[in-house]
Amino acid sequence: MNHADRVSLLLQYVKEEPENPFNIYALALEYQNQDKEKASFYFNKLLKEHKSYLPTYYHAALLFAALDQAEKAEKTFLDGIALADKLDDSHAKRELQNAYLNFQLDED
Repeated sequence: MNHADRVSLLLQYVKEEPENPFNIYALALEYQNQDKEKASFYFNKLLKEHKSYLPTYYHAALLFAALDQAEKAEKTFLDGIALADKLDDSHAKRELQNAYLNFQLDED
């Protein structure tokens, strides 16, 4: 299955189950290497409509950093760390903290 086929299938899933954040997340990830602006659109949608979907924060923050949106990347990392703490997900919290530290080092 190629990129276009995967996107088509994921768009169908999003249409059928718009309330399911995983479908939007998978679509954002699929676009991440091919079309960063579309990936950004879907990550922003997740951050707005599904704030408690923790997997979003790591990949969204990295994408925002790659798009030279440093303030947005930093906010996304910090919001993700706070959510992981609230959800008592120590693994996700460590991953986000490490990625945030690397982001800070790259910004200096």
